[in-house]
Amino acid sequence: MITTLLLSGNYGEQSALLTNLTTSEAFFITIIIAVVGMIVQFRLKSVFNKYSKVFISNGMTGAEIAEKMLRDHNIYNVRVTHVGGQLTDHYNPGTLTVNLSDAVYSSRSIAAAAVACHECGHAIQHAEGYAPLKLRSALVPVVNFSASLAQWVIILGLIMMSVSGNSIVCWIGVGMIAMSAIFSIVTLPVEYNASDRALEWLQSTRTLQTDEMDGAKISLRWAARTYLVAALSAIASLLYYIALINNRRD
Repeated sequence: MITTLLLSGNYGEQSALLTNLTTSEAFFITIIIAVVGMIVQFRLKSVFNKYSKVFISNGMTGAEIAEKMLRDHNIYNVRVTHVGGQLTDHYNPGTLTVNLSDAVYSSRSIAAAAVACHECGHAIQHAEGYAPLKLRSALVPVVNFSASLAQWVIILGLIMMSVSGNSIVCWIGVGMIAMSAIFSIVTLPVEYNASDRALEWLQSTRTLQTDEMDGAKISLRWAARTYLVAALSAIASLLYYIALINNRRD
């Protein structure tokens, strides 16, 4: 049903599907996606743990590989730093830092190499002005504001709708939730492109051998799926609130 809503060219049918979708159906979709998300997260951790124990032949650490990838792309104003935690790796465009976690910074494993290069992929996107990254960065303050107030706006809207029958405030809340869905969708090309850049560089520079590349591809593939599930979850949440308002209004 979600795929139909996103891909169908018949907007009349899309509108009918949204109108006819019950709250229980939308809630069921949300639960299914949540379960899939848990499975993907579990599999990601399993894959990461597996390839964290397989060391690469050149003996380089995640931090060393990250620094080399940045230099090879003529990026000298980005620092590679260490942060605590597991799977907390990220690129911060505000501080121009590639932040690598405990399991990546000093590790010489396949997983460390893959993750370090993925985060450098974001640094390269930033340096090149990659459009989806710029759009995602511009959406961050809007999404943070919307996410903090959206549910309260919908609750207020439902109360007003029960009293006056006017649903405008509810739909304002839905619009705020829609911002999170848009953000999740925009995030997809950003993350997939960063992984593509990482794998391309690892292969072209022969930083990893053929069998090591297979492990890096698997690691990044499962990491990307977590963002796909997050986007589907955001869309399902949006559908739930649309169904909730439509059913309350009817």
